[in-house]
Amino acid sequence: MGMNLHLKHRIIPIWVVLSCLSLVLAPITASRTHPPLSSIDEPTLPTEKKPPFSQIPTENKAHSPEIKVIHHEDLNMKILVALIIASTLLVGILLFLLCCWIFKQRHLKPLNTNKIPKSQGLSLGPTLDKFTASRIAGKKGSVTVIDYEWLITATDNFHEDNNVRVESCGNVYKARFNDHFFAAVKRLHNGGEQHDARKGFENEVDWLGKLKHQNIVDLLGYCVHDDTRFLVYEMMHQGSLESQLHGPSHGRALTWHRRMQVALDIARGLEYLHERCNPPVIHRDLKSSNILLDSNFTAKISNFALATTELHAKNKVKLSGASGYVAPEYLSEGKLTDKSDVYAFGVVLLELLIGRKPVEKMSPSLYQSIVTWAIPQLTDRSKLPHIVDPVIRDTMDLKHLYQVAAVAVLCVQPEPSYRPLITDVLHSFIPLVPVDLGGSLRT
Repeated sequence: MGMNLHLKHRIIPIWVVLSCLSLVLAPITASRTHPPLSSIDEPTLPTEKKPPFSQIPTENKAHSPEIKVIHHEDLNMKILVALIIASTLLVGILLFLLCCWIFKQRHLKPLNTNKIPKSQGLSLGPTLDKFTASRIAGKKGSVTVIDYEWLITATDNFHEDNNVRVESCGNVYKARFNDHFFAAVKRLHNGGEQHDARKGFENEVDWLGKLKHQNIVDLLGYCVHDDTRFLVYEMMHQGSLESQLHGPSHGRALTWHRRMQVALDIARGLEYLHERCNPPVIHRDLKSSNILLDSNFTAKISNFALATTELHAKNKVKLSGASGYVAPEYLSEGKLTDKSDVYAFGVVLLELLIGRKPVEKMSPSLYQSIVTWAIPQLTDRSKLPHIVDPVIRDTMDLKHLYQVAAVAVLCVQPEPSYRPLITDVLHSFIPLVPVDLGGSLRT
């Protein structure tokens, strides 16, 4: 149908051109096709003198044809004018057709329309099939607005049995939307500074509506009911890295190779934020409680409420972040760069390696940082194997252990310029992770 429409638009202007040309050239063609009889004989040149009338014989007078003088200059001028008019008309019609074509191309909708642009990265795909149209209240950008009553039903009115995780900003509930689809619903606390809470919520929705990576958690939707805000994420069945390391299991589910996989996944997520996003994104609140694990222990970075760009990081920013993960230059001077995330990554790496919390209470008034405690022993190869988490002690190649310790020491250097780029950290972990877990190590 579209092809026939274009053919019609092209045939009509050609017919018009031919008609105009025939009208303009008709007199010229007629004059050439039916010339006067007098033009057959040789005309008398204007310079020749006619003999006197009396000298012409009477008998020839009846047979002498009428002689006319044809001005070829006038004929050529008429042809030239006709050609100029026809050419001008043809060019005008062609320009008109070109303008029509350009106008249609600009306003033509693609056949395969996608409501979520790829540059924004959020692919709801199969998830939208789970969210029936009657339960979707609308969209904000690329993020779905979910009906509050549906959240009530899916969480059994936020029953305590469905409370899977308690975070500083709110409780996370397991939500069952149908027999085959589960998600995590975070109900944000109403306490604290209302402006900061609202700004953090909007920041989370904005960033996770744009970012899409295998190591960044998917935001499926959100809901605002009265003064309470809800965020709906993909379900991460193994909970947070913090709960795995410091919860009841004390890291027993995390083998050495799985811990290296988690470190590699985090590095990949940060590398995406620092190197692939334009402008670069600084997470600003990287910690083990914001690292979530799916059923295969794939790690994904979550909680982008404090995320910012490097463009904004050139000036001093308001201090935020968890104790023990904040870089020294950010803590003392308010300077924030991508190296601040690298420092926080180094602290998480120490947690994976040693199994201790980033800050531990030694006495009612004394707290000890894992960085301060571990650095002297990490650089001593004779002491290093003895400070490793007992769950994984003696389960790894010592060369790999020394390499991981060296990376951790570099990441938590007090001077930001001494810390490596996250890209270099990423490449150092790939050879330490088995192929089936996303690395290049063949076991």
